[in-house]
Amino acid sequence: MTLFLDCRLAPVGGELSTMVSINQGTSLDDYSGLAPGDLKSAIQGQNVLIGTHGFNMNRSDGIEHLSHWGTLLDLPPSSVFVGLLWPGDSVWAHGLDYSDGATIADRTGRLVATFLDASFSGAGSISFASHSLGARVVLETIANLSLPVRRLTLMAGAIEDNCLNAEFQSAAAKVGEISVLSSINDDVLSEIFPIGNLPAGIVDQGHPWWRGALGHGGPATPWPANFRAPFAIPTNWNYQHSSYLQIDNPAAPSLPIPTEVPTNGSPVPAPDLGADGVPLKGWQEAFSAAFVSSRFR
Repeated sequence: MTLFLDCRLAPVGGELSTMVSINQGTSLDDYSGLAPGDLKSAIQGQNVLIGTHGFNMNRSDGIEHLSHWGTLLDLPPSSVFVGLLWPGDSVWAHGLDYSDGATIADRTGRLVATFLDASFSGAGSISFASHSLGARVVLETIANLSLPVRRLTLMAGAIEDNCLNAEFQSAAAKVGEISVLSSINDDVLSEIFPIGNLPAGIVDQGHPWWRGALGHGGPATPWPANFRAPFAIPTNWNYQHSSYLQIDNPAAPSLPIPTEVPTNGSPVPAPDLGADGVPLKGWQEAFSAAFVSSRFR
């Protein structure tokens, strides 16, 4: 069972909740609430990794994708993974209302920060991992959080490539170590993100026009002192926007899955063979989990 912090009002779409609910489960079928005392016991003295999804993902998808990805993580002892659900599907329409999506993400971050400060002081440490527009959620959380943050990994960040040294520079400075995973093959960030980001650049102060996405070409220089490279997934791996948290094999492939970003041209990780001798799928999400696990240590 995966622990979840749920900021949604509705299973699909809907507004942001005014409070964070504590739940556990692997799908909607077994999704149930937890008492605050149960959460306190689960995180007491633990190194907590909070992972969240991006836009266009409803509650059911968020539960299943984050829960599955959590099983692929190889975290050290005294660690716990916690999923974070937010209504990223409430406004998304092919990039045209990204500015509204950013507003929901920002509001989610402020709500989560208040909750963590009130409920997670007993944790040994707090770290974050995000996918897509979830980058804005966690960066806004960190910006408003009083508790220290040990690690941050931003995967396929649907946010401006200069966010770490511009809009969220002060938030980035509060983190012990920052990592990024990006792919030049990302179909969403190479096509939809610049179109959807243009209205945000006009409406919201601090969003330059036509910035590239963090999860497409990586972070703009200068990098923060606490940033750890490398970050660019080999182009021959054809890593897409959905690859990081996808579920295309319920049974995770075992090693060899690299825990660091190989050089460009490195061979695709060879997954296990099934009983019929056919290679199993699942290496993409296994790689992202292995990478985050290695940076978490």
